[in-house]
Amino acid sequence: MIRRWTTVLAFVAALTSTEAFAVAWDDLSDSQREALSKYRSQWPGFSSEQQQRLAAGAQRWSTMDPESRATLQKRFTRWQSLSPERRAELTRRFEQFKSLSPEQQQKLRMRMQNFRNLSPEQQRHLRDRFRELSPQQRSQALDRMKERGSPGMYQDKRNE
Repeated sequence: MIRRWTTVLAFVAALTSTEAFAVAWDDLSDSQREALSKYRSQWPGFSSEQQQRLAAGAQRWSTMDPESRATLQKRFTRWQSLSPERRAELTRRFEQFKSLSPEQQQKLRMRMQNFRNLSPEQQRHLRDRFRELSPQQRSQALDRMKERGSPGMYQDKRNE
């Protein structure tokens, strides 16, 4: 009986170890290796989760058209230029967005698209109007936004 449990525990440990699902460099496709070439020397030191994420990203990259690649490269460059604090804030907000129901996410996407469809002057005007509100008015406006279906996505940023 003890021997069987030892075997079962060893099997479970093997399945859950970080190496159990590691991606060997040689198992990557040519296009994945090309996209990830700058990580070759670091590859063995990455966790299996990191290897899997990078391999999946490289696979998506290899199937993108040049325009999509250029857009993604531009976004990544912009992301890298952000301060660590700003990246952390954006990551937190993205996690909040992911925690919303699909309906709430769609509502938020539609509102954002409507805002983006405004002229830069109209967008600036709305931002300025919001900043000019008193703390109490701003709080009330944020409460109204939350009631319309986007809990946790709006914050009172009085100091910005």
